Amino acid sequence: MSLSTDACVTAITHHSHGFANAVRGNLDARVEQCPDWDVASLVWHLTEVHWFWRTIAADRLAAPPEDSRRPQRPDRDDLVATFERGAAELVDALRGADQAAPVWTWFPDRRDIGFITRHQVQETAVHHWDAAHAAGATWTMRTEVAADAVEEFLTCSLADQDDVKRLGRSLSGPVILTATDTGSSWTISQAEPFAALLWAPGAAGPATVSGTTTDLLLWLYRRLDLPTEQPDRVAELRGLSSTD
Repeated sequence: MSLSTDACVTAITHHSHGFANAVRGNLDARVEQCPDWDVASLVWHLTEVHWFWRTIAADRLAAPPEDSRRPQRPDRDDLVATFERGAAELVDALRGADQAAPVWTWFPDRRDIGFITRHQVQETAVHHWDAAHAAGATWTMRTEVAADAVEEFLTCSLADQDDVKRLGRSLSGPVILTATDTGSSWTISQAEPFAALLWAPGAAGPATVSGTTTDLLLWLYRRLDLPTEQPDRVAELRGLSSTD
């Protein structure tokens, strides 16, 4: 994990507080990137996400928690307070945990608490953006945290060999992301057609998409559109990556 556990926990705490502040008093607003949801639904979604991963980490589960353990959605007036309690419990569970302890995760290459700690940074931060956007509020993310989240996305959310075979899709050439605020770049490619997608730091050619590090993260999560001279290449990448 590029970021320390403390840095990840600090980021989760920051974005959880920001999320709570953005949703308070704004539960009826629509969530642009999740058009079937109002903000109340977004609050409950992130509350459930935090509960799910907190339960796995705290109980060292080797499988997802049973549905019978899932908490009931509280009354509307208690939604935000329930979220805040759960977010604090997630932070407490992750801060004191052995990051190498084996647990269930959906990513086969990282089945430990460290995966949960790192992934919950971007999960909480992106939904903080959703809430802030719905409220017309400001949203910020530390550049080094966003950079790590970009690399976490590229590591965990690009199509592997099985996905590529199932989808029957391929990139026609490399996709290069360039951060205008730091000069960092990332190249996404395939060793051969219909192989797993790979990424590496650095640019192997002209940028496909450029933006600040935080904008690139939001672009990967399809929260922002960024200009490109290679729209077909971008569409190919979209079809070979997941924001779930």
